[in-house]
Amino acid sequence: MKLMMKITTLTAALLLAACATRPAPLPGETADVVQAKLGAPTSVYTDGAARTLEYATGPMGQYTWMARLGPDGRLISYEQVLSGEKFATLKVDQATKDQVLRTIGRPAERSRVAMQNYEVWSYRYKEAGVWNSMMHVHFDDQGVVRQMMNGPDPMYEPRERSPW
Repeated sequence: MKLMMKITTLTAALLLAACATRPAPLPGETADVVQAKLGAPTSVYTDGAARTLEYATGPMGQYTWMARLGPDGRLISYEQVLSGEKFATLKVDQATKDQVLRTIGRPAERSRVAMQNYEVWSYRYKEAGVWNSMMHVHFDDQGVVRQMMNGPDPMYEPRERSPW
């Protein structure tokens, strides 16, 4: 079991190192240069002539980068969006699924809360850059955010083991 944990930790460290060595795109670079640096995006969101390229590391990763391209196809901004500050821009009773996707990208997990008939999108992230956390975004049947809750990511929580 300890060997498996060491292998898993080593694999995670190597993946993180690979992501960290990727050259960040610079404002003004073309979409072709951005994709040459970052690879194929996990999703593309269009808004008229502007586009946003999503680079998600989920479902287990805690980071998603968004490369925003202007109508001229040049990079306007490049940022990591799974953060408390970015989640705070999503307004309860106003934001829609489409706005959530364009703001923080695809979720790590999807589930349902039967009692309120909510669909829940969950995002792994580092709260304050330190704590392994999950943000749960709850949508009603019309696709409007009705509730947001965060807490510890159970994937990182210690588990009690039964001796049996």
